[in-house]
Amino acid sequence: MEVLVFKTSVQSLESVNQLSPLLNELAGNDRWNFALDDCDRVLRIVSGRVSAHDAIQLLLGAGFDCEELE
Repeated sequence: MEVLVFKTSVQSLESVNQLSPLLNELAGNDRWNFALDDCDRVLRIVSGRVSAHDAIQLLLGAGFDCEELE
């Protein structure tokens, strides 16, 4: 398994709820989470099959900024 970490512009639980079905489809239930209290609004995805590119495109397509953190 790989942990992908992203800086995002997601700021609210409502936005997380909007993204939830998309992220569940991409990575699977309970395979992702947001740290909204972090200054980078971090999204973590645990998966062996999700690419950083796909995750970034998903968030960008939903209207949010997203960039991978090293």
